[in-house]
Amino acid sequence: MKFLLQRIAFYLFTAWAAITINFFIPRMIPGDPVTSLMNRFQGQMSTEAIHSLYVLFGLDKNASMWSQYVDYWGQVFRGDLGLSFTFFPTPVADILGQSLPWTVALVGITTLASFMIGTALGVLAGWRRGSWLDGLLPVTTFLSSIPYFWLGLIAIALFAGAGSFFPSSGGYEPGLVPSWNGEFIGSAIQHSLLPAITILISSVSGWILSMRNMMVTVASEDYITVAHAKGLSERRVMVSYAARNALLPNVSGFALSLGFIVGGTLLVEIVFSYPGIGYNLFQAVGSKDYPLMQGIFLVITISVLVANLIADVAYLLLDPRTRKEG
Repeated sequence: MKFLLQRIAFYLFTAWAAITINFFIPRMIPGDPVTSLMNRFQGQMSTEAIHSLYVLFGLDKNASMWSQYVDYWGQVFRGDLGLSFTFFPTPVADILGQSLPWTVALVGITTLASFMIGTALGVLAGWRRGSWLDGLLPVTTFLSSIPYFWLGLIAIALFAGAGSFFPSSGGYEPGLVPSWNGEFIGSAIQHSLLPAITILISSVSGWILSMRNMMVTVASEDYITVAHAKGLSERRVMVSYAARNALLPNVSGFALSLGFIVGGTLLVEIVFSYPGIGYNLFQAVGSKDYPLMQGIFLVITISVLVANLIADVAYLLLDPRTRKEG
């Protein structure tokens, strides 16, 4: 329990530091959202209107930096991340609420599937060294070295195009209204297949390789020899003794990978113009939409911190030595 409380305190401090940095960085960048917004609309605005926009974006020059900082924390606790001026006057929280489910659905499902498939194949490859499955390791190593976006470009060139079943861009068929009816869900699944397959192929290889290496290491331990000497079945020794202990690093890696679900496949979403949070970040950077960038960075940061906490809790539950030290 002491260990867990220490980790929670550490992550709370890290979250405070991240939110504080997220507050100051946009204010250190030359220019500001109001100036960019005025240039975008190319309109004449009165002094009162300009001042109102500064107040609206939390950049009131008549207010001290400390008061702006305190107001920003109040906005964060209320879930108010400001207004996007790319989609002005839509709140940043609404934009993230629309794009986040697309990213979580796409990357979350593929991350879980790649972890389960890769771990299972890694257990078999490591336990049965010299088999045909173990001989596929060079191929998996090659695939794990290929970036997501490069596989995506290859997939579009080979499988997408006129008359193809796989759409090359978008999250659903143009003209459809997002809803829970069969037509929209079918279209969304169809549009997600190609990016999902590219993510799965690229990421599953890493899980296979790491789990295989851990299984080879664990298989030489004394307790595996003792389990064999007891006359336990091959499957029980492999699953209950070898795989259970070899799984710890992979579980930690999986928990950490959850944090990168939000922003880890930015380039894939750009390549496929997929309506997720990564594509929103691309749009925000292109239009210098500081409030939207700020909100996306905040969500990514919190996601990574929560994932790290999950990894620590997983270790606490799976490794008895951690509990004893705590």
